Amino acid sequence: MKVVSGDIRHKIYARHGRVMVPDRLPIPLIKRCICAVLRAEGADLPCEISVLVTDDHSIRGINREFRGVDEPTDVLSFPMQVFSSPGWKTFGRDQIEPETGLLPLGEIVLSAERVSKQAQEIGHSRDSEAAYLVVHSVLHLLGYDHTDEAEGKRLMRGREKEIAKEL
Repeated sequence: MKVVSGDIRHKIYARHGRVMVPDRLPIPLIKRCICAVLRAEGADLPCEISVLVTDDHSIRGINREFRGVDEPTDVLSFPMQVFSSPGWKTFGRDQIEPETGLLPLGEIVLSAERVSKQAQEIGHSRDSEAAYLVVHSVLHLLGYDHTDEAEGKRLMRGREKEIAKEL
């Protein structure tokens, strides 16, 4: 499904897998958050992002396979681009896939169970937690990182707060 953000048409694939109906996360919210990040970052090329909303069991398997961590997590990001520095300014038209006319940014996997648990623990809504995690994950797709250095963490947290205000 193509989602319009400003004048740019992004392709965002979002689906539920292994999630009971009452635990499903709102797909329109997920898409809105993705578009908010792309707009805030100045995305001027049509992008492609895939999102899978799943359960703790499935995300645990993915986390074990790709990160060597045998436990569930809230969100995983799988960027498809290499970054010299974080943010949209690092992309160019040469990275667009000729067949689709889209810039493939990557994949996001969310655990609906973990989203609900964390929202309850923190004391805010499930939608607020899901929105935060989607924003966080899209920033990872754009090269932001909070694990290596204090400056990277400060920069990423600052962007999260700015985008959250817009949402």
